[in-house]
Amino acid sequence: MSFLWFIIIGILSGFVAGKLMRGGGFGLIVNLIVGIIGGVLGGWLFGLFGISAGGIIGSLITSVVGAVVLLWIVGLISRSYNR
Repeated sequence: MSFLWFIIIGILSGFVAGKLMRGGGFGLIVNLIVGIIGGVLGGWLFGLFGISAGGIIGSLITSVVGAVVLLWIVGLISRSYNR
C-alpha cells in the first residue's frame, strides 16, 4: 500500500509543481517522474537543512518543493542550451 501512496504523492506533487512553475505540466507520466525525483531531491534538501516532514501532507510538501527545484534546474539548463 505504501508504494501506491508513493505513486499518488508523486503524481500530485509533479502536477502541483507543473502548475507553480511556468507551463502546465508535462502530462501524467512525466509529472509522475518529476514528482518521484522531486520527492527524493526534496527529502535530500530537507535533510540538509535539518527539516523533518512526516505524514502524507509532509511528504507531499517535500515532494512539491523538490519537484519545483528540479523544474527550476531543468529550466536553467534548457535556457543555456537555447543560447
